[in-house]
This record gives sequence, C-alpha cells and structure tokens, in this order.
Amino acid sequence: MNTTNINQIQNCYNLTNFLLKTIPKFLKSGININHREQTITILVGKTNLINLLKFLKNNSLLQFKTLISITAVDYPENKNRFEVNYFLLSYKLNTRLIIKVYTNDTTPIPSITSIYSGANWYEREVWDLFGVFFSNHPDLRRILTDYGFEGFPFRKDFPQTGFVEVRYDDQKKYVLYEPLEITQEFRSFDFLSPWTQLK
Repeated sequence: MNTTNINQIQNCYNLTNFLLKTIPKFLKSGININHREQTITILVGKTNLINLLKFLKNNSLLQFKTLISITAVDYPENKNRFEVNYFLLSYKLNTRLIIKVYTNDTTPIPSITSIYSGANWYEREVWDLFGVFFSNHPDLRRILTDYGFEGFPFRKDFPQTGFVEVRYDDQKKYVLYEPLEITQEFRSFDFLSPWTQLK
C-alpha cells in the first residue's frame, strides 16, 4: 500500500471521527468506511436529511459541494422497502460520501433541490422508476417512461414484460396499446448445475 492510500484511509478515519463528534443526532446508526473504494456511508432518518446535507455542503472543513448521483434500491421484503442513496463528493477532502435513507411506498422523502439544484432530474428519475415520492419537489413528473405509463419498472414486483403491449397496426395506421395477457404462470425453478447428474 503506497503513502497516498494510507493518507486517504487516514482522512476517512479523521472525517468519520469528526462527524461522530459534531452531528451524532443526525445519524441513525454508525458510520461505515469502505477502504477499497475509500467511501464513507451514513444512514440517516428522513427528518434529518435536509439539515445534514446543509451541514455537509456549507461546513468550511468539509465542503461536500458536489452531488454525484441519487439512486434507489428496492427490498420488497422490508417494511421500508426503498433505500435511497445520495452520492456526494468533497474536492477539498478528496472523499466520497454515501447518505442512505429508507422509506416505504407511501412516506415521502424531502426534496433536496433547494440544496443541490442538480438533484432535480435525479429525483424525477427515482420517482419515475421506483415510485419514491419527494415532497416539495418543484416539478415531480415522469422523465424516462412514456406518457400514461402505469407502474414503476424498477420495483422488484413489477413484471419484466410490463402490463401493456405497444405495437403499430399496419391496417389501422396507428400505435395500439393493448393489455398484455401473461399466459405462463410463475414457476419455481431448480437451478441445478447441468454437469451434475440426477440420481
């Protein structure tokens, strides 16, 4: 391991200790450090998200001024099935930070567009694909799916084929939207290796 990596790991530990001392009330659990990717992960409650992000962005020692991305993960078996991830970068510290917030189908997460203007399209994308609602968003509408699309395609309970078939009819000379009939029932497959023989 070279000295640059050692310095970056030391910076992660210093930053972690600083956050634990200054903002313990914002943290829902401890802070995780990924040495391989040199990132720090923080789990936060929905009510503390705005205040935490303002602190991280405006603190002169931290300066997490860049929002890299926002995405979500769906865990349908959990009570709060959606994990929304905010990826931040501080050029001053040369450190990446991941903020995780959990929510369900009906509870909104506050929009962070007032803090990071680039969050506008990311939040619209998460809304469109997962159905996570962001309260106080200036223009929360679909961004990737078609007009009138029903459902949220990145939810793990959404069928891979969708609910509607779209096709062009040559005789009628326009696009038809027809309900899709799924003919095959769900099957439980045995994922046996083809190289093992059944006895």
